[in-house]
Amino acid sequence: MKIEGGTAFVTGANRGLGRRFAEQLVARGATVYGGVRNVASLDVPGVIPVRIDVTDAESVLAAANAVPEVSLLINNAGSYTGASVSDGSLDDIRLEMETHYFGTLAVSRAFAPRLAAGGGGAILNVLSVLSWLTFPGYSGYAAAKAAQWSLTNALRLELAAQGTQVTGLHVGYLDTDMVAFVDAPKSDPAVIAALALDALERGSLEILADQDAQRAQADLAGGVAKLYPVTA
Repeated sequence: MKIEGGTAFVTGANRGLGRRFAEQLVARGATVYGGVRNVASLDVPGVIPVRIDVTDAESVLAAANAVPEVSLLINNAGSYTGASVSDGSLDDIRLEMETHYFGTLAVSRAFAPRLAAGGGGAILNVLSVLSWLTFPGYSGYAAAKAAQWSLTNALRLELAAQGTQVTGLHVGYLDTDMVAFVDAPKSDPAVIAALALDALERGSLEILADQDAQRAQADLAGGVAKLYPVTA
């Protein structure tokens, strides 16, 4: 996957990690479309704003039709409601699934033909350590991220025939507005964006962006007792 000279579409490009992706893609010589719900909120120099709400099917198709070609799709748009699966609002839990799972699915399906037309290109899905773990206060979000991880694996297999590289990015806490309330070490989203784009160009299919992601993946082999010592 070569970024320079290509065309990228980034969802949630107005802030956080999505903004850093957009900035670095421009710096690396790509034509960049930034997908946002409010085009006035996107002020990244060199990025072309496109309205998209990943939870709205008509909006997704309109966005895909607005982009003449694409070689890289970054599914970055996210939500965090804090809903618990045991007693949280079902509407909040549905929003997590609509954003992370169904939203990623809808955008990927809408842009897949354009990727194929250009030779295959690549899709980068922004996942999480919580694709593999869950904690109180994060369980609704984690369930949606786990579904998105499974979707990423499925897309990787099903789009291989058209030559599309599908990569998953797993990362822990990022220094963004979404987790501003969390008092814990956080990664710089600019650093993570650079690391991810470098790995994408090398052809990596799974990116473990920090120690939290590396540890979580390793702990999967230890089973439930290793992931959740309280259950042992």
